[in-house]
Amino acid sequence: MIGAAFPEVLAAAAGGDERAFTRLWLDLQPPLLRYLRVLAPAVAEDMAAETWLEVVRGLARFTGDELRFRSWIFLIARHRTIDWRRRTARQATEPVPVDALAHLEAPDDPAAAALDAISGRSALALIATLSEDQAEVVTLRVVAGLDVAHVAEIVGKPPGTVRVLAHRGLRRLAERLGEGARSGMAV
Repeated sequence: MIGAAFPEVLAAAAGGDERAFTRLWLDLQPPLLRYLRVLAPAVAEDMAAETWLEVVRGLARFTGDELRFRSWIFLIARHRTIDWRRRTARQATEPVPVDALAHLEAPDDPAAAALDAISGRSALALIATLSEDQAEVVTLRVVAGLDVAHVAEIVGKPPGTVRVLAHRGLRRLAERLGEGARSGMAV
């Protein structure tokens, strides 16, 4: 979190200062990607890019403190993901044989990326085993660091429901971690 300097950073970013916007992006991009990897793992980076485009479009109109800003960004991300789900549900897909893709080279080093992110991805994969509502609430509360009121606003549920979903989700995760430890298996 940026802290006391947030109002100045926000004003500068809204005024077009690239360094200020970079500071906002560096602060929020990692938790935003983790949240989107729970909601839409296959397109998390695309959804993050669409989210930031929307932020840029609306930055000059935004008013509020840092927590409100964080909440606003995650709300935008949620809406972009819902829109993406609706679009893909309406589009017909045609499977491509694996052999047709074998000759294409990867634009990055997937092995290195996997090694760099294995623990984070394991945690996100474990969170993704929860019900959709629990996974989203746990990710917003724990990964994004938002309070109950802001999470409730984002997901459109009463604060009490958010608390219950978070509690049950975290309890279920603890149980699963305990089962993995008892069985000697990696979770």
